[in-house]
Amino acid sequence: MVKVNKFQKFREALIGKLILLCGVTSIAVMALIFLFLFRDAFSLFGHYSPIDFLTGQNWYPISSPPVFGILPLILGSLLVTLIAVVIAVPLGIGTAIYIAEVAPAWLRESLKPIIEIVAGIPSVVLGFIGLILLAPWIQKLFSLNTGLTALTGGIMLAFMALPTIISIAEDAINAVPLSYREGSLAMGATGWQTTRRVVVPAAMSGISAAVMLGIGRAIGETMVVLMVTGNAAVMPTALDSALHPVRTLTGTIAQEMGETVFQSPHYYALFAIGLTLFLITFAVNWVADAVLYRYRESE
Repeated sequence: MVKVNKFQKFREALIGKLILLCGVTSIAVMALIFLFLFRDAFSLFGHYSPIDFLTGQNWYPISSPPVFGILPLILGSLLVTLIAVVIAVPLGIGTAIYIAEVAPAWLRESLKPIIEIVAGIPSVVLGFIGLILLAPWIQKLFSLNTGLTALTGGIMLAFMALPTIISIAEDAINAVPLSYREGSLAMGATGWQTTRRVVVPAAMSGISAAVMLGIGRAIGETMVVLMVTGNAAVMPTALDSALHPVRTLTGTIAQEMGETVFQSPHYYALFAIGLTLFLITFAVNWVADAVLYRYRESE
């Protein structure tokens, strides 16, 4: 018995050290990525103002002199992401509630594998579908010159974010103890009242995490927005900007990195875009952690 206890203690200590090593390695990798991006981005800021870079409204990297203003790219990314969030969040949460609380067992078991299959579709395939099917439909519906618009990109990103939101939100709802439901029903509440006022609030931390992860997926997507948004670096400031072509941060990097002269100002500008995207993604994750902490404290 003593030997078994010693072996268990050794195994637990070893597992703890391995988990610590994995955590430290992850943090170190993230720090190295940030330093790598910051080093090359700083090479641009040595002779180009960071303020002009962030607030400039024109992106002409091959002009003489080159102009690197990424405000249209930031606004384009935010616009496409906003459209995706407006579509995906209510639809994803509603679907998760239906699967977890309403759908019969046989339908629930059928829907979950389908959602997982959708999550595994390559983004380039979805971009091709959007280019061939959705873009012509958007063009015809709104009588546009082109269907490659922010709306097209937002719809496709919403489709990509849905499996993430549905899966995580449904797991959070299923994790709510059965006693919560039984207590609510025993108090005379209906099934819908129990779901709306007891189950969903109890699962709100997990649902919030699902939404934030869906937003992160939409912000960081590359191939879909590269294929269906039109890639026009213009300021999306009008009310109908969703029906105009836009260019995103990720699409710009993917489109121009292969044709950029090594260690040129244009090359460093793309790394500065990568640093900006890294900071935006970090901010989204930080907000997600803050929301989770808030709900955990309130429980």
